[in-house]
Amino acid sequence: MRVIQKITLIILIGIISCKGKNNNEAVSDNQSEPDINKVSLTDLKGNSINLKKYKGKTVFINFWATWCRPCLEEMPSIAKAMEILKDKNIEFLFASNETPDQIEKFKANHSYPFNYVRAENLEDLNIMSLLTTFIFNPEGKLVFSDMGYRKWDAQENIDLILNSTK
Repeated sequence: MRVIQKITLIILIGIISCKGKNNNEAVSDNQSEPDINKVSLTDLKGNSINLKKYKGKTVFINFWATWCRPCLEEMPSIAKAMEILKDKNIEFLFASNETPDQIEKFKANHSYPFNYVRAENLEDLNIMSLLTTFIFNPEGKLVFSDMGYRKWDAQENIDLILNSTK
């Protein structure tokens, strides 16, 4: 019975995450929106990452999982966007709540130039499904939040990221 519940939950999360929403909405000034200081990340060795070290940079955080098909389909476009934006003051982080071993295994099987980290508190950040992306401006304010697949190397999304740097 427990196995059936887990499978049902995985399928439900997959369906929700596949909604393919593609709008360029900025987040509201709602105080329930995540604050960069509330994002709890560690490196793959378990060391805490202090996001304050990125003050003055735009921070793009993609919340993903190794089993999330839309997440995996989106990765090539993020890698291309990173290449397009390589001379900009933008930090790209790829956060999963999976074990370091799972992330390391994925990393070994893929040649993406990503900075993989572990997310410790997805629930506290109101992340309802994967894939989710947050963009924080250089002052640490959440300026963009979206669930679903996006082609990040499309010009409209490059512009979206660039507009977050202001």
